[in-house]
Amino acid sequence: MGTGMLSSEEVVEYYRADAMKLFRYLSWLETKTGQSTSSYYGADGIATNSIAFPVYDSTLLSFVKEAENTCFMDRNYVYVYTRNRLKTGKDELRLIEKATIRDMDNMAGILSHYILGGRRKAALWSQGVSNGVYVALLKKMKDLIEYWDGERVKNTQE
Repeated sequence: MGTGMLSSEEVVEYYRADAMKLFRYLSWLETKTGQSTSSYYGADGIATNSIAFPVYDSTLLSFVKEAENTCFMDRNYVYVYTRNRLKTGKDELRLIEKATIRDMDNMAGILSHYILGGRRKAALWSQGVSNGVYVALLKKMKDLIEYWDGERVKNTQE
């Protein structure tokens, strides 16, 4: 991370390629916002003899895997939450709404919270879909990149 000393054009260049990888999930995420993307496996009699475990939508898992391999992942995402006093999903959405190209590190921190935090608490992956944070992040990133690039970014489907 640490793009604070870069110009706006350099910030766009730094994030563009990895952002493009994530934009292809935008339409799917928009359709799933507010819905559950996980369920608990519970075949006949398993609930009485075993521990139920979550089963996640395959597209969500693909998105998580893709996001994990981008420059957006920041293990120090906790500092973004502390510095910006983020406590709830509404706080996150408010920060995303007001973000400029200079705030790409903050948006990367929010994405990291859901993706990396989901390794310990997997419910965060689904929560990012249902509360609309993923959609808000990707739309804002797309708008900022389009603005600074001066050209429209295509939404490619999987």
